[in-house]
Amino acid sequence: MVAAVQNPTDYEQPLNERMRTFLRLEFLYQQLCFHLEQPDAWCTRAAVSALLEILAITARGDVRSDALKELERHMSVIHEYQARPGADPDRVHSIVANLAKLRTDLNSAGVAQMQRLRDSEFLNAIKHRSAIPGGTCEFDLPDYAHWLSLPFGARIATLNDWVAIVRPLCDAVVELLWLTRQNTHPRRETATAGVFQLPLDKHMQCQLLRIALPAESNLFPEISGSHHRCTIRFLKWTAVESRAVQTEEDVSFLLTTCT
Repeated sequence: MVAAVQNPTDYEQPLNERMRTFLRLEFLYQQLCFHLEQPDAWCTRAAVSALLEILAITARGDVRSDALKELERHMSVIHEYQARPGADPDRVHSIVANLAKLRTDLNSAGVAQMQRLRDSEFLNAIKHRSAIPGGTCEFDLPDYAHWLSLPFGARIATLNDWVAIVRPLCDAVVELLWLTRQNTHPRRETATAGVFQLPLDKHMQCQLLRIALPAESNLFPEISGSHHRCTIRFLKWTAVESRAVQTEEDVSFLLTTCT
């Protein structure tokens, strides 16, 4: 068993376009959920901005289809795992049931699940003005300013209605990323003079790299590469005014290659 890094800071690098999209959706969904329940109008603005970015991401490619395929894949993998010695049948059943529910919810939402939001004149006006620095201020969008001035109860009712449309996809993506992160144990590695070369087995179909460093470390990883090989360089943080430079010391870290 590899000893855990105390109070780790985790860094992640997606290795395919689907994983990049999933991570961005998770990032935006976390922002949306954080700001959603805050009564301040500035938080409502932040929630709307995150929602619009989710719509922009889901307009490119078929994210819904990718999520459904990944749900099916993970359900198949977990069913096979259930037969292994030592598997907890109750835990496996719980995970499979949750995946099945997410699949049902996403299927029920339909192919055009986001269309009502994309057809909203109110949201489209905010989206178009958001491309301009300061473009959503009061004199640009007086109707938006009026809505933001309404009591929180009125705003949250509308926000919850909008979020309910994106929730089936976002909840599925969050669960898929959790399973991806959990399906492989971390291993201790050492980057000699701050550099680590990682050859990738093409048969393993690694989707995500995770690197854990102690929170108090003044290092962070810079990852580059492809499906076949990745290079991890550890840079030394000094200050925002200074350019980070590669450390010349050996760096011990935890590496997880998630499939």
